Amino acid sequence: MCTAATYQCKDFYFGRTLDNDFSYGEEIVVMPRRFPLSFRDTADMESHYAMVGTAHVAEGQPLYYDAVNEKGLCMAGLNFVGNAYYREREEGRENVATFELIPWILGQCAGVEAARILLGKLNLTGISFRQDLPPARLHWIIADRKECIVVESVKEGLKVYDNPAGILSNNPPFDEQMFHLNNYMHLSPEEPGNRFSPELPLETYSRGMGAIGLPGDLSSQSRFVRAVFTKMNSVSGDSETESVSQFFHILGSVEQQRGCCRLGDDRYEITIYTSCCNAEKGIYYYTTYENHQITAVDMYREKLDGSCLARYPMIREQQIKIQNEWREGQSALAKRGKKKEEWRLRRGRNR
Repeated sequence: MCTAATYQCKDFYFGRTLDNDFSYGEEIVVMPRRFPLSFRDTADMESHYAMVGTAHVAEGQPLYYDAVNEKGLCMAGLNFVGNAYYREREEGRENVATFELIPWILGQCAGVEAARILLGKLNLTGISFRQDLPPARLHWIIADRKECIVVESVKEGLKVYDNPAGILSNNPPFDEQMFHLNNYMHLSPEEPGNRFSPELPLETYSRGMGAIGLPGDLSSQSRFVRAVFTKMNSVSGDSETESVSQFFHILGSVEQQRGCCRLGDDRYEITIYTSCCNAEKGIYYYTTYENHQITAVDMYREKLDGSCLARYPMIREQQIKIQNEWREGQSALAKRGKKKEEWRLRRGRNR
């Protein structure tokens, strides 16, 4: 299970949580403009837009979970099990496998408008990358500063939805996710008034009661509602640190903690990583389940005209900053304490 989000401040931000019970050894991968992109059933790209994102690298190829290109176009794939439906190769169409879709779109589209045109030619196929990496059942969110869409390949065909909320989770299909928000239109960040009955002396007894009814469980539909409410009511300053911090708080509202979603045999779904990318500056930030210190990879510090991937394994060990430094007086005090303890032990032995 996963949740993806967009956020507009002074700059435009995009990111997601990746929730699962195991990791494929994800890395932050910068793909330069001349890294050769080979596709199974459509034309290869010798040059393309550079991009940065999280990927599992197999046989030298980055299989992106989410990425942002140098033009500020963002894309992520989220689980869509039970609804995703892929097709056989079809003549006259752009036949693209699921593991190829993110680089195929981000490699040649500068914005959502261009992506819409490409999607009109797309036939999404269910080819496996290899035998042990079958096609994942996904749907995708694509966004830039101006607009956001969701792409779903289902039995009825390829569907493209406008996404005014800028949020996507897993099931049900996106149109149902959006419709379900109607059940929560009464929620508000403001304190509620007594609309139950004017004849009863009802009053608020706590802050935040305007959001009573906001779902708190870990199901995909509930996470969608909670993320939309949090994002649509979020306020932050314009600085990079304020915006990035607020983005992580938005996705923090849907984090999964080990033990709360049991899959059997001591397996638990957790939030393996959370990402946030400044789509305009090309800076990819992330945290992991064990390490909540924000780490960043700046795409523009790499040689983007090159042909070799830049790969950075995620820092997963917890990073803790000790705020109070060791002072000189403490050292003397520790020495006196150690001598006192040694004297006490010697005295005990001599009795």
